[in-house]
Amino acid sequence: MSRAADGPAPRGPARLPTLEAVAERAGVGRGTVSRVINDSPRVSERAKAAVQQAISELGYVPNRAARTLVTRRTDSVALVVPEAETRLFSEPYFSEIIRGVAAELSDTNMQLLLILVRTDQERDRLADYLGAHRVDGVLMVSVHSDDPLPDLLERLGIPAVLGGRRSDLEPLSYVHSDNLGGARTAVRHLLSRGCAKVATITGPLDMEVARARLDGYRRALEEAGLPYREELVGLGDFTETAGHRVMGELLERCPDLDAVFAASDLMAAAAMRVLRQAGRRVPEDVAVVGFDDSAIARHTDPPMTSVRQPTEEMGRVMARLLLDQIAAPERTHQQIALATDLVVRTSA
Repeated sequence: MSRAADGPAPRGPARLPTLEAVAERAGVGRGTVSRVINDSPRVSERAKAAVQQAISELGYVPNRAARTLVTRRTDSVALVVPEAETRLFSEPYFSEIIRGVAAELSDTNMQLLLILVRTDQERDRLADYLGAHRVDGVLMVSVHSDDPLPDLLERLGIPAVLGGRRSDLEPLSYVHSDNLGGARTAVRHLLSRGCAKVATITGPLDMEVARARLDGYRRALEEAGLPYREELVGLGDFTETAGHRVMGELLERCPDLDAVFAASDLMAAAAMRVLRQAGRRVPEDVAVVGFDDSAIARHTDPPMTSVRQPTEEMGRVMARLLLDQIAAPERTHQQIALATDLVVRTSA
């Protein structure tokens, strides 16, 4: 029986367009196409436009592996979070940072890799990964003073931007909020309401962000002529669990306290629940102020006064600085502080 009677012969898989096909369609050489794909400045605007049109018409997809060999670029950046996944998903801070970073990268070719580092083994594995230059740059949040990763990034020469800093002598690029100024404003507000025994629940003091907020608390007391009293300071870690525990401890030590400044909204919300359980009214008996102005602050009962920090904008600025460093590695490190402001609600 003839082939015609059987119908058309089956076709093999469609061949993908090649670099040579793009060059022929654009009327340029193969090298010109390669330079356009690799963002080389040594191409005329006319040739670049012709190549881009040919790529679009043919549906050409560059070989990313080959491109990486030529440019030594991976078109990916890592967002490193040295915390457990429970904190990543329970604290609004992290989701807002991720949202800001992703928004800034959305119009680029960069892929965002989210990497959690919870153990020494995971830290060593990440060090090997970064040492192999598997990413073009690194963003890092929740920076602890003794974390060796920032020093590793500096030794490897990998473009890096921190969300926060280890100290005011931080050599790497970073973006942070005015933590000291925000805390100072919060405590001054409490004192202006007539509060005289203002307690605070801190973050972990191996983080500069927590030390700065404690310094702002101390500064406001000093300016008002009030002593800094250790019994009014409870050591927390930004979590809901810590807020609950520390608020109970503060009430035991200082049952007549009349205000609380918590270094995070999560801790402030937990403190409000403990106060209610202890028969203390907020704000009539104890005024409460948090820090972050996250969605949590708007949904407590009563709504929480909180220091607003532009967390999503922080993520955007971090990504922007990192892209600048990747494009120009010789660029001087940049260190940016974003303003905070107090949002007054019923709790204070």
